[in-house]
Amino acid sequence: MNLRIFFDTIKVPSDNYEPSSWVNYIQTYSEEFPDWQNADIAIIGITEERGSVHNKGAEKAADAVRKKLYHLKKGSGSYKIADLGNLRLGVNLQESYLRLKEVCELLLQHKVLPVLIGGTQDMDFGQFLAYEGFNNMISILNVDSAVDMYGSDEFGMSRHHIHKMLVHEPNFVFHYSHLAYQSYLNDPETISVLEKLYFETYRLGQIRESIEEIEPVIRNADMMTFDVGAIRQSDAPGNKNAQPFGLTGEEACQIAWYAGLNAKMSSVGFYEYNPEEDVKGQTAGVIATMIWYFVEGYYLRKDDFDLNDPKYVKYIVSFQHEPHKLTFYKNSQTEKWWMEVPFPSNKTQYARNSIVPCSYNDYQAANKGELPNRYILTHAKLI
Repeated sequence: MNLRIFFDTIKVPSDNYEPSSWVNYIQTYSEEFPDWQNADIAIIGITEERGSVHNKGAEKAADAVRKKLYHLKKGSGSYKIADLGNLRLGVNLQESYLRLKEVCELLLQHKVLPVLIGGTQDMDFGQFLAYEGFNNMISILNVDSAVDMYGSDEFGMSRHHIHKMLVHEPNFVFHYSHLAYQSYLNDPETISVLEKLYFETYRLGQIRESIEEIEPVIRNADMMTFDVGAIRQSDAPGNKNAQPFGLTGEEACQIAWYAGLNAKMSSVGFYEYNPEEDVKGQTAGVIATMIWYFVEGYYLRKDDFDLNDPKYVKYIVSFQHEPHKLTFYKNSQTEKWWMEVPFPSNKTQYARNSIVPCSYNDYQAANKGELPNRYILTHAKLI
């Protein structure tokens, strides 16, 4: 497939970039189409906003973020990053989803990680569809102040996209995690439905108490979709749905950093930024910094996840009841923990989901005779 036909060129701002600026270490589609097959990461600008009735102006987001991103200084690692330009719109919204699916699917097949910038959050449906042909059950991570689970697109696809993913056939969603929702913006019944499905939801306050405890949640995800409206208005005013409370810019960057470090994470999208609502490019600067932290984490990944390696220390905790034992693994170099959840022999499609990222607190809870909540949620879906 010739990816070039799906993209429009971008105009790299003619600013005076310093030698160490980001733009000097990546390929951009300003004239020649980048050599994406030899890239680690592919940046894709999204200009589609027809999925929203409340955030018109998001179509201009990608180029505004680039203006900030290109000026940042190169971090560690040998960058192999291609900015493919802006994805051309389909004749309708559904065709835009399918175009994004085709592009992301091809990138994933070549082990190239798509970083999607701009547009409305319903475009994560195209991001999601890219995984359909891989015959794997995947885990989705969504960062948003609201849970977009409307049963119809009456209020726009951007308020319906999560429902659309979870009811999609064939079903290949193993787990869904939602970070930073705010109770007063959500119907309690919606949160209850997700919990009944053994999915995870974390209020903003829970994250604020200990952001380190959500690292295993992020480490468990295959794809991340991030609504910039999850960041508080004072830090990121560039969204027509911005709220006075939310994640700080620093917390958003911490989440992006964790996502970058996650060797399982294979695509990310940063959506709902609206330059028309921004103040002096402040929100664009926050998103650019989030992308910088994600890339920095990516180039510090350790992909040698082999539980037979001596650096993985095995711990077994005994119980007097079912299960009679719980097995934990700790990477002695990174201090990260995993927990094993047995699955039936006739459900081998769940094998990759049976080793669950967890925290030291989960291990401590097991030593006190308590089953960690992560074990309960995963076991309920495996049996």
